[in-house]
Amino acid sequence: MRGARVRAGALLCALVVSLSACSDGSDSLEPTAASQQPIRPTPFAPATGAGPAPSASSASGADTRYAVPDPGRLRTPLRTADLLVTSSRTIPGPVRRRVGAVPGVAAVLPIALASLSANGRTLSIAAGDPGQFRRFTQYASAVSDAVWRRVAGGEIAVDPSLPPRLVDPRGYLRLGTSQRAPAVHVGAYAPLVKQISAFVNLERARQLGMPRPNALLVSTGELSPSTVTGPLRNALGPGTTISTLAVQFHPGAPQTAVLSGGSVSSAVGTFTYTPHPDGTITQDQPWVRTYIRQESVPVIGTVTCNKGMLPQLRAALTEVVQRGLAKAIDPAQYGGCYVPRFIAHDPSQGLSLHSWGMAVDLNVPGNQRGTVGRIDRRVVAIFKRWGFAWGGDWSYSDPMHFEMDRVVRAR
Repeated sequence: MRGARVRAGALLCALVVSLSACSDGSDSLEPTAASQQPIRPTPFAPATGAGPAPSASSASGADTRYAVPDPGRLRTPLRTADLLVTSSRTIPGPVRRRVGAVPGVAAVLPIALASLSANGRTLSIAAGDPGQFRRFTQYASAVSDAVWRRVAGGEIAVDPSLPPRLVDPRGYLRLGTSQRAPAVHVGAYAPLVKQISAFVNLERARQLGMPRPNALLVSTGELSPSTVTGPLRNALGPGTTISTLAVQFHPGAPQTAVLSGGSVSSAVGTFTYTPHPDGTITQDQPWVRTYIRQESVPVIGTVTCNKGMLPQLRAALTEVVQRGLAKAIDPAQYGGCYVPRFIAHDPSQGLSLHSWGMAVDLNVPGNQRGTVGRIDRRVVAIFKRWGFAWGGDWSYSDPMHFEMDRVVRAR
């Protein structure tokens, strides 16, 4: 089974490179869908013997403040990313060792994993040792030394499925909705691991406020993942979820959602959830009882939101009233706050921040996605002062949308 997987990966790599060569002569690895407009960074030449290499952008984006040692050439066996274990807390060393001792588990890699909002898309970002993580990625990525050299240098590797609009013309991906959020240079577009959109090294993880290793990539080698999930659950104990990476989306399988960023993530909490075929999710009830509140706020009236966000929403709307702008927000056009679902009900786009109850949609009819929007910019300025990012600033605008971006305490 393992040999078949590696041969299939090599075949896929050869097919993709062949398609790229038929287009414009570059050696970049790009999405093959004709309807997409792929990002076209400056391609690099693969290192001798490295095999086909995904495309990478210019080295000018490297930031040595966030560099770690170059992992060098690939010297260890490749692994299959068969299972993803996630938790809202750090997975302790003894638990990781118990997982590694489960019969049928061939390899275990601890990583940090968090969700992060970028231009209206919720990305799943992983962080860890580039030299070890590469072993679990798809063949074309794993064998490319240049990809992991870029990641070690402080840049970010992103999956080619990432929408091009999320990256600015200079090749930077802003990891957060605020203009103060870190913008990291895209070092490579490379197929990674299912359910993971991007990967950074541990120095970048500290900058982003990502949790300590709260996830495990598990390889089951020649065995089917389903044969080890029972013993794996016993080894892990409570507070963790297991996803099978062999399927794109598995309704009914519990998963864990953790937001990146220290103050905001602490304020709104983390939860486990069960996805459904219609794009909605059901969250664990202890989190819902702890964090979701129904309260009355100025202008809008009764709302259901996260208790960590409500003080800032109330303060922003109070200032709207004080400045004589109450009529600029139509309570009849309020689009909601706590709505547990995927963005556009599509699991491939990530969880909506409405699932955390930390976003509100205002004056919906006149502020549709992709438009400039008619919402009063004075209202926008007030919400920004109170710690909200505005969807109208995104490359694909969503001017009705305001989401908690930082914690602001009322004086």
